[in-house]
Amino acid sequence: MTMLASPLDLGNLGTTVGSSTATKTNNATDAQASQDRFLKLLVAQLNNQDPLNPMDNAQMTTQMAQINTVSGIQQLNDTLKSMADQYSAMQAMQGTALIGRHAVVDGSSLYIDGDAAQGALELDAAATNVVVDIVGTNGAVIDSVELGALKAGQHAFGWDATGVDTSTVKGFAIRATDSSGAVTATPKSLVPVSAVSFQDGAMKLQLANGQRLAYDQVDAFM
Repeated sequence: MTMLASPLDLGNLGTTVGSSTATKTNNATDAQASQDRFLKLLVAQLNNQDPLNPMDNAQMTTQMAQINTVSGIQQLNDTLKSMADQYSAMQAMQGTALIGRHAVVDGSSLYIDGDAAQGALELDAAATNVVVDIVGTNGAVIDSVELGALKAGQHAFGWDATGVDTSTVKGFAIRATDSSGAVTATPKSLVPVSAVSFQDGAMKLQLANGQRLAYDQVDAFM
């Protein structure tokens, strides 16, 4: 059955919509504004339709479904934007908490601050004896640090560089053994985080040694 409405009713509807829109323009959201524009166009279409060939229920339903879909997408976009803003705020808070902590990153260089030097290592398995050799720029061993027995995983260590010209220090090497022989050990640099920034939505870490790394380039924090 075709749904008909009198020109008088449609005219009143058009007046009501126009009046409502005029009074709410300043407070309406984008979605509400889109709905208002759609209703204005729909009322104008109804007022100017051919009386002998009026719009049927299916056409009306289709157009109403379209505006509902557009409104839903706009609301979804607003929700996603709000979630993205909240995530960025959480990242900023987490980033601030990292300042002053030590980042474990790939490398065999020591971070030296005055007479104190520090580094880290990762063991694939437990070792009964671990020794860190401090290596000079000429390739010779300057000093050694005995760490004893260590479990598998990451470990930090310190070295007293008192009396050593630190400009001659290249880095360090690791010797780890157990009752069966050598244990695989990977040297790691241990560097304080001095600042945190965001670029293109990604967290960047400024390290005390001048390195600038993405968050996912850090193995762990100590």
